[in-house]
Amino acid sequence: MQRVHLQVLREDAPKAALLLADCGVFDPQPDKGVDAQLPELLSVRYRELYESAHTRLEKLCEAYHLAPEAGEPELRVIQESELAQADDRLGELWRAASDTQEGLRRLEDQRRELEQLLETLQKFSALDVDLGHLQRRKRFLDVRVGTVPEANLPRLTQAVSLAGYVITVFLVSAGTAYVVVAGPSAQQEGELNQVLEAAGFRAVNIPEEFTDHPTEVARDLRQRLQEIITQRQTMQAGLQRAARESEVELQALHGVLVLAAPYARLADVLRGRGGLALFSGWVPSQQLLRLQLKLEEGLVHPFVLHARDPFPEESEQVPSTISHHRWLWPFVQLVRNYGVPGYNEFDPTLLFTVSFLVMFGMMFGDLGQGAMIAVAGLLLPRRWRRLRPAFLSAGISSMLFGWLYGSVFGVEHWLEPLWIAPLSDPQRMLGVAFYCGVGFILLATLITIVNRVAQGMWRDALFDGRGLAGAAIYLGGLYVGSLWFRQQPLHGWHALLVLIPLAVVMGYYGYRNRAGFAERLLVVVMEAFETLLAYAANTLSFLRLAAFSLNHVALAVAVFTLADMMGEAGYWITVVIGNVVITVLEGAIVAIQVLRLEYYEGFSRFFTGTGREYRPLRLERTTERRTQSKLREPRSHS
Repeated sequence: MQRVHLQVLREDAPKAALLLADCGVFDPQPDKGVDAQLPELLSVRYRELYESAHTRLEKLCEAYHLAPEAGEPELRVIQESELAQADDRLGELWRAASDTQEGLRRLEDQRRELEQLLETLQKFSALDVDLGHLQRRKRFLDVRVGTVPEANLPRLTQAVSLAGYVITVFLVSAGTAYVVVAGPSAQQEGELNQVLEAAGFRAVNIPEEFTDHPTEVARDLRQRLQEIITQRQTMQAGLQRAARESEVELQALHGVLVLAAPYARLADVLRGRGGLALFSGWVPSQQLLRLQLKLEEGLVHPFVLHARDPFPEESEQVPSTISHHRWLWPFVQLVRNYGVPGYNEFDPTLLFTVSFLVMFGMMFGDLGQGAMIAVAGLLLPRRWRRLRPAFLSAGISSMLFGWLYGSVFGVEHWLEPLWIAPLSDPQRMLGVAFYCGVGFILLATLITIVNRVAQGMWRDALFDGRGLAGAAIYLGGLYVGSLWFRQQPLHGWHALLVLIPLAVVMGYYGYRNRAGFAERLLVVVMEAFETLLAYAANTLSFLRLAAFSLNHVALAVAVFTLADMMGEAGYWITVVIGNVVITVLEGAIVAIQVLRLEYYEGFSRFFTGTGREYRPLRLERTTERRTQSKLREPRSHS
């Protein structure tokens, strides 16, 4: 990867931006070293116009349900005046469309309100009375409309009659009675309030629109609703007509914005002073000649293209170029959740994919349930098709280990194991898991050493607790531990296998720390202890590979034990449901456990994840729109 500075005449800056985007290899990034020398930002106003026009175009396309495509635009410079005209025209179109949309929104609100009123009116349809009389308080008549629990209705009827009132039930629904209570005003009103409250009476407000007999009110509401529906249809037809009439113009305006986009997006990078303009960014080494030829072909006036290797202090700014097959997309996303590989940092995607599938299969090894996962991957709906490779590969890995284990739906006696039956030999499974952990940690440590050498951090690579000295501590500890476990004699020199590299690590920690003696000693001891503890804990963490393989078989045994207690029909129902539950729940738990091992026992050792993804400036084309869903990331680190 090369740090590139392109110097052009100020008048050529828009054309240069267009050529950079058309070439598709220039990743813009400001260079703080030149910002102070070139204080002018040349395309700020241009970007404001572009963003305004782009926002309006997006809103119009959403309102008109259009999706204009860029096609293969003819390269031409969009002047600021032309962009301003496009913005103004889009503003006019949007104001017209927004007025229509606002009208449709108001009509939709009115439609919902009328439908709600009609629904409410259903409750009063049994009343053969002008509903307006029930809304207004009368001088000599006290009328109340409300609900009471149906169970309280008999007692309430008796109580209100004693107070000189009558009660009429006009609807009973879901244990609730809708009633009208009527009687003389000012007589026994206080007593009635107590009775109603004791019965759980809740007043029901009659909408103000209900001012006539329910039949007449319903007719009026339906007439108003039909008028609103007709108005909405008319406005929608007008909106569709405007969309058809504007489609060609919007396509042309979209083409203008496509050509204006590169110069607008470079507003933070493009600097100038006087008659000069400067672009700063990154270009892969192998693409420099192509970019040079593109600029020579497209620019009339002289230009200067300067490229150099990145300085050590720029390592965090250099974009990483990574590329993988689209089948690895689910695993790329899992790696991306942790971070992006930095410049000259090992890309762990392939290692992550292989180790993830191996550990998943080891913990969830089952020929039958693995096939269920694979079939589920094949049956995923189209919108989730990018997850299909993960399900298929995990299912195949589970089937492979199930074949090695001789496990079919958790049963280990239906198929002769090619390797080992977990429940029959748990000690051997624990040993295999332990050695898998040792191999994984040693590989992670080796990658750490390689990364630090590539980054010029030789001391860390040799003397750090996660470098070569740390690996020596780990290997020495494993050797001494194996002797003790096999009850072989231990000698004093065996301790030196751990103590010598530990002393090297502690010495390096002390050299690296610039605090006072007491504080330095405390920090060194704590960091050394943390190094030893991390190696031990990380290794033991891999025993879960065996634990979950045993747990898987144990769950299947439990399912078949429950099934044996059922009748013939219940047996198969229990077996089917049990296997589905095991596949879904345990499969998800195992996937989470594998991620934990990958992130905390692997990535935390060698992968910083602080890199910057290579994102070259590109000119939008139809072919690119059709492939934006595909994973396109550069592979090698230039």
